This record gives sequence, structure tokens and C-alpha cells, in this order.
Amino acid sequence: MYSLVKQVPIRLFLLLLTVFGLTPFAAQAQAQVSLSGTLRSAGTGEPLIGASVAVVGSSSGVITNESGSYTLSVAPGTYRIQFSYLGFENLIREIRLRGNTRLNVELQPANTQLNEVVIESDRNRFQERLSTPQMSVETLTSREAKLLPALFGEVDIVKTLQLKPGIQSGGEGTSGLFVRGGSNDQNLVLLDNALVYNPSHLFGFFSVFNPDAVRGVELYKGGFPAQFGGRLSSVLDVSMRDGNRKEYDVTGGLGLIASRLTVEGPIQKDKSSFIVSGRRTYVDVFTRMINKAQEDDPDWSPIPDYYFYDFNAKATFELGPDDRLFFSGYYGRDFFNFADENFNFNFFWGNRVASARWAHQFNPKFFVNTTFSASNYEYEIANKLDIFSFSLTSNITDLTLQTDFEYVPNETHHLRFGASGTDHSFVVGRLEAGSEDGSVDVQAGNSYSGQEFGLYASHDWSFTPTFTLSYGLRLSGFRNEKTFMGLEPRVSANYRFNETLSLKASYTRMFQYVHLVSNSGASLPTDIWYPSSPGVKPQVSDQVAIGLTKLYKDKYLFSTEAYYKTMKRQLDLRDGAQIFGNPVLEEEFVFGKGESYGQEFYVEKKDGKTTGWIGYTLSWTNRTFPDINNGKTFPTRFDRRHDLSVVVIHELSKRLSTTATFVYGTGNAYSLPVQRFIFQDVPGEDYTVIPVYTERNSFRLAAYHRLDLGLVYKLRPKRGASDLTFSVYNAYNRRNPYFVYFETLKDEETEQITGFVAKQVSLFPVIPSVTYNFKF
Repeated sequence: MYSLVKQVPIRLFLLLLTVFGLTPFAAQAQAQVSLSGTLRSAGTGEPLIGASVAVVGSSSGVITNESGSYTLSVAPGTYRIQFSYLGFENLIREIRLRGNTRLNVELQPANTQLNEVVIESDRNRFQERLSTPQMSVETLTSREAKLLPALFGEVDIVKTLQLKPGIQSGGEGTSGLFVRGGSNDQNLVLLDNALVYNPSHLFGFFSVFNPDAVRGVELYKGGFPAQFGGRLSSVLDVSMRDGNRKEYDVTGGLGLIASRLTVEGPIQKDKSSFIVSGRRTYVDVFTRMINKAQEDDPDWSPIPDYYFYDFNAKATFELGPDDRLFFSGYYGRDFFNFADENFNFNFFWGNRVASARWAHQFNPKFFVNTTFSASNYEYEIANKLDIFSFSLTSNITDLTLQTDFEYVPNETHHLRFGASGTDHSFVVGRLEAGSEDGSVDVQAGNSYSGQEFGLYASHDWSFTPTFTLSYGLRLSGFRNEKTFMGLEPRVSANYRFNETLSLKASYTRMFQYVHLVSNSGASLPTDIWYPSSPGVKPQVSDQVAIGLTKLYKDKYLFSTEAYYKTMKRQLDLRDGAQIFGNPVLEEEFVFGKGESYGQEFYVEKKDGKTTGWIGYTLSWTNRTFPDINNGKTFPTRFDRRHDLSVVVIHELSKRLSTTATFVYGTGNAYSLPVQRFIFQDVPGEDYTVIPVYTERNSFRLAAYHRLDLGLVYKLRPKRGASDLTFSVYNAYNRRNPYFVYFETLKDEETEQITGFVAKQVSLFPVIPSVTYNFKF
């Protein structure tokens, strides 16, 4: 039953924490000892997250946490322990355990000729997916993303995630994510635990995540762990690399529109490290040269000036065997400028993100991570026409403190609990306009603040070797003139029929307290973040999912998931809404509900010379607003009945590999006028054309499909490693629709309007590119 919890006693939450955390352990009486430590790469010293530590010949095993730490609890005795991680050589150690033992392990990167190493590592990863109760999650490493062909040769982790089932793009070239029927603002995007509000460059065509600085990403589509909250549809958890603790490395790439450079190395060898990474496009260099060469031509229309850059940095310090400090930062900006003699238009936006994390281990079974982070997103549109100028700005700034505890008493129980608090500051649609002579001076806009908090506890419990349950509860709240609170239960279960087949199910409730207000009629991303208030209540979603996973011949992983999600108090704008400089912006809002449901299918192959995956989603996404479409239910713009992706990677030789991706999707839903009225008040004067619309989003653009091809050729430099990556985006030159407009037809003699014809605008034809990547 849906409800906002007006008041929830903290004692209730503490009672639930006690039940979640203590009850299951009361029955354990058998004495056990623990083997604990950290797994790292022997080449760089970086922790290996999600690596497998298992007792050979038994079902006992664990995976390393976000610090690369593990704890394996067993009865005293002698065991053969296997340590494995994808892309690294397996290591088996025979260990006699009489008491608690600490063992730090370094794994060697796998020689590409040792195919059995990769096969075994993949099998372990597949077995992990079969045994864990966590479902609806997609993982991706930077190494995997770099193998696939990309637009203009720019590798993009977010665009690669769009090739997974249930994760849709917004359209041609965009990096926005629309997950299981949710909108783009309903994704919680984290970079080293710090919130990123706009993860896009180039009006959404590229993401802000530099692949050289990123270790990997996890995207949760459902069954969300209790430590995450604040968004309805997904969690995109991005982790940066720590940097090489053993030696200095320089990595980079030279592409058609951008170059990137990463420097990393030890601050104190084997104790601390740093990584600094930068990227910049340089199309503006050429457009400025062209504009300057044509400045004497009176008929020349200047080319707009555009570029973006971003900068990542991280430092890691090992203070001792039980304490580590991490400092991370990101800064990125996009700049767009158009100027001629009388008109100057500037638009820029970007993110600033910083975080500091302290990781402490109380004992081999008890850990804590405490993070302080700051996040800012802002944009500004500035325009000058003759002596008049104006600017439109909006930004949001967050300060967050969170602490997360992790307790692993043994291999059958895993407890997490923690708390977080965020202070939000909003500047909403600030308008400043004036003239050089001072005759015009206008200032308008609003500023708000809000405080958001969360408390959570969760418990993973392996009742038997075949049945695992994960359950948790999150208490969230928000204060802005009025206090809102909500209980967010989370539960997921996994029943393993045998070594190759498992059944999973989950239920999740999520609350969202900040809302993205977008002017859908604008050609620029005029995004405003707005807090919950007495007139704008929090959004809520409930999602249930059930799925089946099958491992075939230790090579192929088949999975399918069905889901149903409801979304309440969805926010939209009235037709013709004014969002800038409006002192009563809430009067422009309308509220409704949504639902999304569908079935996802996925098959993956990770070993052999040919690898890849196929994903397919059949889904429906609808919204209902009493003040829109006469109250009738309508599909969202990104409702996509069919969504198919095929990814193939084939190794021709040790130095040469080919890649191909094919995508197909039902065309976006959109609204078209079915007829027009033409008025002419005075004969001989201009006509006024009034379009007439029927139901919202009742038409469809043409289906979207595209084939991309790639070729990676590894060079043989005297030092380090390098390669040439060739790619062809849209290989068969499909002109996919970006948007549709109408052209007016007139009689050549009388200038009378005779009709209208729809015209399709497409963005990208076939685009070949080459990128030189290096590391030394």
C-alpha cells in the first residue's frame, strides 16, 4: 500500500536493525576461524573488487568488497584456497588454519595465451551470478568498453551500458539512460560515492566518465541494495581507479575530435598512489580557423564554437593495515558560443565533484567507510543583442556525509547498515537582464534549501546452499518548509535448483525528493532541479521482478527477467510553461502517475576467440496526468516496444581483433498535428497557422537501427603498449530520425498555403574514425 510516512519512531528502525542484524546469528554455536586479507593486482597494486576467494572442493566462498578485502570463515583445518579474478591468473594456496589468519594476495595479470585462466575466471563470475540474491544489475569494466566501436572513436562507458537489456538511450547519439520506463533524472549517478547530477557532454552525446580513469561501473535496474536511495529507476555506481602503487605509467589517446592523457604512479611505493586524467575536444580550434578565414565574406554565417574538457584526480593512502584514505575529484565544463556583429550567445554547463573517504577495518569481520562529498551542477545561458543582455542560470550544490558499516560474521551472513545526510542548495531559474545605458534592469529567480537524510540496514542470509535471502529497510526523509518521511523496504531471494540454474525475485520501494524540471520545447538542456515542498510531494516507485538464470556448458549465460513498476506523483510542465524568472514556478507543474512493465532476455559468452552478448527487451511505458491528454493514458516519448542489441568480439590473432554491434529499437513516440487552421485578419497580411493536436504521443518515429564495426590492432612499441583502433559508426549509413518538422507548401503564383509536408532531421551518417592509444 502506498503512503507517505508522516512519523516513524527511530526506535522502530533500531528494533528492525536489531532483528535484521542479530537474530540470525544467535543460533550459531560452532567455533570458526577466519581467513582475511586484501587482493591486489601484482602489476599495479590496485585492489581487485569482486574477486573470488573459494575453498577448493566445497561450496564455501566469498567475493572481495569495494576495498578489495575478503573474509572467509571456516572450521579449523587445512584447506586449499583459490583466488581468482577475470583477466588474472588463478592462484591456489594450501593453508593450515588454527586461528584467525590474515593473508594479502597479489594476482598476476593473465597471459593472453593462457585461455584456460580466462575460462576459469569467467566460470567463477557466472557462478557468482547464479548464487547471489542480487538481481537486475549490469557490470562493466573500462577494458570491456574500450573494445567496442564508438562514435568519433570516443569510448563511452554509459553508451556501452545502453547495449544491455532494460537500459535504453534517448535517441541518436545520446548518453542519457532510460531504465525500465524511468526518466533520465530518475537515475542515481555516483562517482566514488559522490553524486553527479548531469553525467553528459556535448548535449548528451558523450558521458563525463573518462575511460582511462574508471575502474568499472555497476548499474542496478531493480532489487536496489538498501544503502542506495533518492532516485526511482536506477543506480549507476562508478568507481575510479586508485592509480599504480608500484611504478609510473602514462596512458592516453589521440582521436578525431578529442585527446586524453592519464598519469599515475606511487606517492610512496606500495603505500600510496595517485592518478590524474584529463580530456579535451578540439573541434573549436578548426571552427575558429574557418571563421577567421571567412570573416571578410559578408554572406558567411559563423560556425558555432563548441568544446568540452574534464579532469579527474585521485590519491590513495594506506595509513596502516587497517586504515586507508581516498581523495577523489572531478571537474568538467561544456562551452557553446555563437557570435556575429550584433549577436552573442553563450551557453556553458558542468559538474564539480569531490569526495574524501576513510576506510577502517575494526577486525577481519567488521568494516566501516565514512565519506564526505561535495557536488555542484550549474549552467548559464548568456545572450547579448546590441546594447541589451540577459543571462539565465540555475544550479544545485550538495554537501553529504555518510557512513557505511559492514559486518561479515561468516560466509552465510552479511550485514550492512549506515546513515547519510545531505544539505541541498538550489538556485532555480535566475534571470538577469539589462541594458548598457541602465534603462533596463531586471532580476528574478528563487533560491531554496533542503535537507535529506537516510538510515538503512540490510542482511544477506544464506539459509541453505540452495536458498539465499537479502532483505533490508531504508528510512528516508526530506525537509523544506515541510518534513517528508518514507519507509523503503527491499527484499530479494535466490533459489538455486542446481549448479547451473537459479530463480530470483525482488521487491523494492524508492522515494525521490528532488525533481528535474525540463522545458521539453527547448532545443537546449534548460534543466532545473527543484526540491520537494508543500506543493510538490516526493515521487515514489514500487517495483517487483522475477528472473531465471541458466549456465550452459560453463560458457554461456542465459537470463530472463520480468518486471512491473508503478510510479506515483510524476511531475511534468503545463503546455507553454514559463520556467525562467517565474516566482511561482510550482503553478506550472502538473502531477500524475506512471507504470512500466516488460520482459528482458540476455545471453552472454565470455570465452574463446568469439565473445559477446545479445540483449532483447519487450516493454511498455505509460503516464497518466489529469491535466494532460484529457486525462487519458499515453505512452512516454521513450516508450520502446522492442529493443535489441547484438555485440560480437572476435580475436583474429594475438594482435588483431574485430568488433561489431547492431542495435534496433522501436521509434520514439511523439505528437503530431492532425490538421491546421489558417487565419488572415487583413487581406495581404501574414497568415497565422494554428496546429491541432489529438492525443499526446500518438505517433511513432521510424524504427532506429544501426551497425557499428571496429578493428583493434596492437602495435609493438619498444616500451609499453599501444594500439590503433579503427571504427565505423553507422556502417550502412542508416538515416535514423532525430526529430521531425513541417515545411509549409505554397502556390508559387498566389503565395497561398496549399499544404504541409513532414521532414525528418537525421544527425549522423556513416562516420569512420581512428584513435591511437598508448601506455608507457
